[in-house]
Amino acid sequence: MTENNKPQASDDQQEQSGAFSDALKASREKADAEEAAPTRTLWSDAWKRLKKNKLAVIGAVWIVFVVLVALTADLWAPQLLGSPTDIDTTTVAQSSKLPPSPEHPFGTDATGRDQLVRVIYGSRVSLTVGVIATLISTGIGLVMGALAAFYGGWFDTIIMRLADMFLAIPYTLFVITMLAVMGQGIQNVFIAIGVLGWPSIARVFRSAILSVKENDYVDAARAMGASDLRIIARHIFPNSVASIVVYATMNIGGAILTESALSYLGMGVTPPTPSWGIMIQDGQTFLQTQPWLMIMPGLAILSTVLAFTLLGDGLRDALDVKMKDA
Repeated sequence: MTENNKPQASDDQQEQSGAFSDALKASREKADAEEAAPTRTLWSDAWKRLKKNKLAVIGAVWIVFVVLVALTADLWAPQLLGSPTDIDTTTVAQSSKLPPSPEHPFGTDATGRDQLVRVIYGSRVSLTVGVIATLISTGIGLVMGALAAFYGGWFDTIIMRLADMFLAIPYTLFVITMLAVMGQGIQNVFIAIGVLGWPSIARVFRSAILSVKENDYVDAARAMGASDLRIIARHIFPNSVASIVVYATMNIGGAILTESALSYLGMGVTPPTPSWGIMIQDGQTFLQTQPWLMIMPGLAILSTVLAFTLLGDGLRDALDVKMKDA
C-alpha cells in the first residue's frame, strides 16, 4: 500500500513544481513587459484623450494657425495687402470702403486700408494682451492661492477676503478705472487686466492644493524634513497645476475679449495701431451700408475666443483623472 502511494506522491510533487515554474515564468514575463512598456503619465494620458476630442483639436488648430499668421505677417502681408497703418491720400477716394473681393478678401475701410491686413496685425495685439495678461494674473494667483491653502489660518482669511474685495468690484469698470489712472497703451492694458484677474485663479489653485496636501506623500515629505518651499514646488504644485492649465487657457480668450471691449470704448490700444476693437468701433458707423467693416473683425474675435474656450474644455476633460479611455 505504501509502495503504491510513493509514485503518486512523486507525481504530485512534479505537478506542483511544474505549476510553480509556470507561474514564476509568467510573473517574470509580465514584469518584463511592464518594464519594457512606456511609462504612462498624467500628461501622456491627457494627450491621448485630448486627440479624441474633435472640437478641442479644431480649437487648437485654429489657435496655431492664428499664431503662425501673426508671427509671420511682416514677411508677406504688407507686400500682398499693403500697410495696416499708412494711408495713401492719393487713392483714398477710389479704394475706401470697397466690398470683399479677390484683391481685398475682407474689403477696405473708410481710409482705403485693407481690412484683412488690419485683422492680421490686430491679432498680434489681441494675442499679446491675452497671453501676457494671463501670465501676470496666473503668477499672482498661484502665489496667493498656494500661500492661502498651504498655511491656512489667518493667512488664508486675509488673502481670501482680499480676493472677495477684488471680485466685488465690476471687473470691466475696475480695468477702465486703472487705465484712466495709468493712461492708454498696450502695456497698461495687459498690466491692468493681469493684475485684476488673479482672484479667480487664486481660488481655483487654493481648492486644488487643499485636496492634494492631505495626501500621504506630502506628510512623508514633511516627516523627512523637507522645507515648505520644496514641498510646494516638488509635491503639491505638479499635482495641482492641471486645473490651472485649463483655467489659464480659457482666461486667454477672456483677456482677448476684454482688450477688444476696451479698445472699442477708446480705453485700450491707441490708433493707428490696428486692434479688433478699434476696427469694430470704426465700422459701426457704416453698419447698414458696409457691414463687412464690423463683421470681419467681429468674426476674428468670435473665432479666436471660441477656439480658446473649446481647447480649455478639451483640456479639462483630458486632465480629469476620473475620465476613462473610450
